[in-house]
Amino acid sequence: MTAEDVPVVHALERRLFPADAWPAEMFSAELAQPVCWYWVAEQEGAVVGYAGLMCLRPVGDVQTIAVLPEHEGRGIGSDLLRTLHGKAAELGATEVLLEVRADNPRAQQLYRRFGYEQIHTRPRYYRDGTDALIMRLELAAPEPPAAPTTPTEGGR
Repeated sequence: MTAEDVPVVHALERRLFPADAWPAEMFSAELAQPVCWYWVAEQEGAVVGYAGLMCLRPVGDVQTIAVLPEHEGRGIGSDLLRTLHGKAAELGATEVLLEVRADNPRAQQLYRRFGYEQIHTRPRYYRDGTDALIMRLELAAPEPPAAPTTPTEGGR
């Protein structure tokens, strides 16, 4: 995501999350943070989804993830989530956390497919009083580097 994407993303945000939409300034501020990374998903030149990650090693935190309803079921949300996980792992995170609305079973199902487990509930977290489920994914530990091999002299 770039600064040029913010107006389009903000319009989608207001459409998708009318009760909890971030102000455009928040997206701009997030893009300026050295610990935050954001992506957009495009199809035929139009933004159809977006996602953001904050990472303060060893924890990655999904800040937002959204896909237009008419584009759901095409793997876009999964691709965005994989991108967030990859960046978190690259930055040294060992776990990823997120909040999801208790009344959003479709998103919860996506996260569970990826191995997230609910670890807590935040009562009345959202502006309209809906609870947030706190979910956690333990990232696979990176493979340790191979032991250096010492060449031997001679041989058969």
